[in-house]
Amino acid sequence: MATVLVLVTTADGSADKVALQALALGRQLAAGGAVHALVIGDAGVAAGLGAWGATDVHLAQHPALDAPAPDAAARILDDLAGSLGADFVIGPGTEEGNTVLARAAARGGLPFAANCTVVTPGSPVLVTRARWGGSLLEEAAIVAERAVLTVAAHVLEAVETGGSAAVTAFTPQLDDADLAVRVVGRVPAPSGGVSLSDAKVVVSGGRGAGSADGFGPVVELASLLGAAVGCSRAVTIAGWRPHTEQVGQTGTKIAPELYIAAGISGATQHLAGCKGAKRLLAINKDPEAPIMTAADYAVIGDMAEVLPAISAEIRRTRGA
Repeated sequence: MATVLVLVTTADGSADKVALQALALGRQLAAGGAVHALVIGDAGVAAGLGAWGATDVHLAQHPALDAPAPDAAARILDDLAGSLGADFVIGPGTEEGNTVLARAAARGGLPFAANCTVVTPGSPVLVTRARWGGSLLEEAAIVAERAVLTVAAHVLEAVETGGSAAVTAFTPQLDDADLAVRVVGRVPAPSGGVSLSDAKVVVSGGRGAGSADGFGPVVELASLLGAAVGCSRAVTIAGWRPHTEQVGQTGTKIAPELYIAAGISGATQHLAGCKGAKRLLAINKDPEAPIMTAADYAVIGDMAEVLPAISAEIRRTRGA
């Protein structure tokens, strides 16, 4: 048995999905031992983590933590790990999770393994982790008294266990240096529609759309399917669609039941964001485009012709 501490990050009053996946990994590594969860500031989230496998929940509350502060979170995590004698400290492989866990490892003088897909306990702990946007899997050994790592998004399923856990609230010790870096503002994503990270179907367009107006067939098909609209990095750079719709290593990592990628070549960074998709349908004029090799289904053709044809067939089948 092992003692595991998991950082559960939150957004809009809910636990981050990848953080719940990190809890699933924590249960595996604990092998019947204690699975501690750390939540910073959100009492509502803390109260429900027993249902996701946490045996003990620690709620850090401090007036200065109204805004996210990565160095403060790292200090809280490192101090708690030390007091618990944690064998593993785990976080979600998200921007926030990797930022905090990297700082926590540095505070403890420990190595840090980011975006792990497989973790094998032992001495040393062995990990497989995604590198270079998912195009390379690296096998490595963590030689340290405590393994500090994050779990790559969507490699594990977060499953409710139906349990419960007591929540212990505490006030962490912080100083000015811990609060030097803080989030002071956010640009909200456009409201309405289907969330890209939660959607069961995503329809994305790439450079092949040709212009902002060329996204009309993408939006139309997404509307018919009740899907989210996505895009490639080239599209956001061109200003055709907002960054909040970008799928990829520097955008949103998705795991829908179906991903329709139209006019997207399939650069490594984009494939890193959609590798969690259960099925990938690629539509591209170039049969040699990299995305074709990753696709479950491929249509060689112009997205401006193929997408409207799919939409028309859906309407015909529905009798609309």
